[in-house]
Amino acid sequence: MSRDPAPTAAPHERVIICGVVFPDFPVETGGYLSELRALVAASGGKVVGTGVTQKRDRPVPATLMGKGKVEEIKEEVDLHEPSAVVVDNDLSPAQVRNLEEMLGCRVVDRSELILDIFADRAQTRQACLQVELAQLEYLAPRLRRMWTHLERTEGAIGTRGPGETQLETDRRLLRKRVRDLKRELDVIEGRKRREVASRITGFTVGLVGYTNAGKSTLLNKLTGATEFVADMPFATLDTRTRRWTLPDGRLALLSDTVGFLQRLPHHLVASFHATLEETLAADLLVHVVDASHPDATQQMAAVVKVLDDLSHHVPFQALALNKIDEVQDPIALHLLSDGFEGEVIFMSAKTGQGLDRLAEVVAQHLDTRSEFLILRLPASDGKSLAYLRGHGAVLEEEWIEESEQYQLRVRLDAAATATLARDGDSKLRVSRDEGETFEELVPKPHRPEWA
Repeated sequence: MSRDPAPTAAPHERVIICGVVFPDFPVETGGYLSELRALVAASGGKVVGTGVTQKRDRPVPATLMGKGKVEEIKEEVDLHEPSAVVVDNDLSPAQVRNLEEMLGCRVVDRSELILDIFADRAQTRQACLQVELAQLEYLAPRLRRMWTHLERTEGAIGTRGPGETQLETDRRLLRKRVRDLKRELDVIEGRKRREVASRITGFTVGLVGYTNAGKSTLLNKLTGATEFVADMPFATLDTRTRRWTLPDGRLALLSDTVGFLQRLPHHLVASFHATLEETLAADLLVHVVDASHPDATQQMAAVVKVLDDLSHHVPFQALALNKIDEVQDPIALHLLSDGFEGEVIFMSAKTGQGLDRLAEVVAQHLDTRSEFLILRLPASDGKSLAYLRGHGAVLEEEWIEESEQYQLRVRLDAAATATLARDGDSKLRVSRDEGETFEELVPKPHRPEWA
């Protein structure tokens, strides 16, 4: 009797984790390898053993860690028979080769693991190209160890023979692929910049923070979106921008992007610079922090460091301490916000607590870019009326019977006012002096900065 075929889940790859702790490494509350465990789980692996760490002032050039520690890892390999050993540090090609020979097992460093997670999560064309570019730039100096089976050839060392021929061919193909990727990414990034420029009339709020801080959950809660959310690192790779209707009726554009991590591979940061640029160009930049995480302070510092590495000295205008429903000690919240000069919001994207305060902060920033107007428009101009309700804060609205007009007291930013003057009814009239005098609404002439 035959059975219907049923799909089976891929088995988890068993790995041993290890690493060297240098003096400048931040202390992880859950242990020095706790973040690496989360990364391995995010990549679909399963950690076996307790993990091996070593504290050193400087790395051993040949193997990163000392000979005795390598022997200890070898014992773990013989005991658990893993498919790979993951090292919580970046390794040189020679270190990878030496460790693989000594351990008899495949060795993966921190950068390669993170790149693998990104490759698995990339969905859009831009993200896939960015990840492939980072992978190729990571692979470039490691090509030689892929062809060690061709080393024993005739001729001068490293100059002739099939090994060198194959190596040069691979390098040429890799360089060509990198050029093609950069060219295609330039086209996509140019299109994205035009899309961002087309949204210039909208007020944009950028969410930036450590990976798994709750940015996507916050985006979904505020905008009603259904973006993928998971309790794992790098659930989001692409910038997502959604419309957010504030309680007063005004619209804002909310952008969420890839989360940051301590010691992010520099190839990855360089490849994703355009994706990060879109969010960093927001009118209001909000730093979302997982306040319940024991290493929240180190995570906040890591985000600032990544921005500094990108040469973006952008001050955060608001600090959103998220997941306060899971915080055990309320005093810790105030310690996290100590010294921050901008607005601080204590909130929970999961329960909705504090989101009204975040909306108030955004409304206040919108008010600084808006002017108070009293507008009169005919009843037939429904288009302008709908635009005002969607793009301005309507403070008061009344119907004037004798003139059959609507009169609205609104707050409207300069860009929205210009759009209304350009596209609205020609009989639209405005007063800026509490209704004493009304005049026709006309676009203000644009004066270039250099004029």
